Amino acid sequence: MNYSHDDENFPLTRFESMLKTNDILFFDSSEFENIIHHYLENGKIALAKRAIKLGLEQHPTSINLRLFQVEILVIENKFSEADDILDMLHVLEPTNEEIFIQKANVLSKQDEHKKAIDTLLIAIDMSTTPSDDADLYALVGMEYLFLDQFENAIIYFKKCLETDTSDYSALHNVVYCYDFLDQNEEAITYLNKFLDSHPYCEVAWHQLGRQYFTIKDYAKANAAFDFAIISDDTFVGAYLEKGKVLEKLKHYEDAIENYKITLALDEPTSFALLRIGYCYEKLEQEDMALQFFKKTVEEDALLDKGWIAITKFYMKRLNYQKALHYINKAVNIDGENVLYWKLFATINKRLNFLEEAELGYKRTLELGNYELETWLERSDILIALGEYEAAIYNLIQGAEFYPENAEIEYRLGGLYFTVHQTEEGRFHLKNAVTLNAEYNFIISELFPKLNDRPMVKAIISESKKASN
Repeated sequence: MNYSHDDENFPLTRFESMLKTNDILFFDSSEFENIIHHYLENGKIALAKRAIKLGLEQHPTSINLRLFQVEILVIENKFSEADDILDMLHVLEPTNEEIFIQKANVLSKQDEHKKAIDTLLIAIDMSTTPSDDADLYALVGMEYLFLDQFENAIIYFKKCLETDTSDYSALHNVVYCYDFLDQNEEAITYLNKFLDSHPYCEVAWHQLGRQYFTIKDYAKANAAFDFAIISDDTFVGAYLEKGKVLEKLKHYEDAIENYKITLALDEPTSFALLRIGYCYEKLEQEDMALQFFKKTVEEDALLDKGWIAITKFYMKRLNYQKALHYINKAVNIDGENVLYWKLFATINKRLNFLEEAELGYKRTLELGNYELETWLERSDILIALGEYEAAIYNLIQGAEFYPENAEIEYRLGGLYFTVHQTEEGRFHLKNAVTLNAEYNFIISELFPKLNDRPMVKAIISESKKASN
């Protein structure tokens, strides 16, 4: 509801004036309802409670004011008190559907979703205005979503749309359910049927385009987004999605044009700027690509894809100093981003900055990237730095995630021989050649001094004889 504070006789203005002066003014119950509704919509819970209290003092028998009181109690998680009031109201007005709706809300907040559905169905049966029941159907649909019963949720969101074809939230929820069930074809069938009777519904065209995109029917996706734009030529989302389709079709100039339209229609988004950069890169217009990658991080410094795009741009062109400059910036902004640290490690390794590379791999592991490559890269750098004990510890940790892995076993064998723990070295090297004799080159590459060690030569040669 819209209120004008310029009108001194308007209930909200009078009410707020009364609160300041402590005068007691009279309002009819509908005026209190409008005031409370306004405060709840604007999140002013304390003022809503004041209005409810004063309203009930002036209109103690008002059912609607009591229902607002229940709404506040639910917000405050005072479910027992809310239930008591609803039970009292039900005795007074057993056919008031709003009482059942609030009861369902209380049950839902307590995760009693099945009971909430049963209660809402009573309210639907009780309704004297079926044409206005869209909200009730939507509430039932939401309860089924809470229960992960997507098929049932679809039924009620569809009922909602049959009652109110402009409820785009329900339309989104129907498609969400189909997506969750991986039923793209069913979603497409439903949306096409919906569009037969609502051909200018831009939201439905947009959703249809997304479904075609998912099943990789890019020509139909493109056509659907065109119809969404014809229905509403200011629909930013349709231009963005059309841009993505055009990229898939390798029509990069057209994709750029659509992304640029979104920049003109609305505030620039980092997504659009990044996609424009990628398109220019595909067109081999390097200066323009770099320009838009930089605009991306200027628009949103926390978007990791932007920093990664710039860094990889320079890496592809073997300009590792520039790549390092930008990945350092990224790490300084978000030191908990595992993708940044992985790139940081890779770039420093290429530049032969081994201590920094080792730090990068260590942070990558600490942040939960347990890929085999990460354990191996870090151990190889520690070996190059002469940090043999640290390399052993790193590989033992890696072996917990990748037990009986030949690449780990060869390295452990070589390391234990290097630190003169011969029995451990023999155990791991024998294990390594048993797992994969062809990986014995790891010893020559990482531990060249062991090539002439009699025990090492014997274990490797025995494995070669066995494999022949």
